[in-house]
Amino acid sequence: MALYSDKVMDHFRNPRNVGIIEDADGVGEAGNPVCGDIMKIYLKIADDTVADVKFETFGCGSAIASSSMATELIKGKPVSEAMSLTNKAVAEALDGLPAYKMHCSVLAEEAIKAAVRDYYDRHGISYDPALFREHIHCAHEADEKSSS
Repeated sequence: MALYSDKVMDHFRNPRNVGIIEDADGVGEAGNPVCGDIMKIYLKIADDTVADVKFETFGCGSAIASSSMATELIKGKPVSEAMSLTNKAVAEALDGLPAYKMHCSVLAEEAIKAAVRDYYDRHGISYDPALFREHIHCAHEADEKSSS
């Protein structure tokens, strides 16, 4: 059995929605440079819908594939659906990720939520802060949080 699905390899080799939206309505970043994966998501919102989405990712093939798939899953969808996208849905859409790479799909989920939060903040839209909880992605990050 191959380590990565054909979909993971396709989204890694041919990522969709790569780039920057200069006049983005919301920008979100997730990751930890110590762990090696950082994702940045740009959203353009029109009529409460994700009209456009782009990403920049520094990381492994799974991180790039997760970013690409996540942008495909939310493009053209209402903001509320973008907010409800889970890392599990991203991984399933990629036909699975190895267990030790699941954090890549979590980063995609978090980058989207961070971009939506930024959109809400910029436009004075109220929200429940509990919708934007933080995850710990690697052992180094857990050590930093426990020592502070």
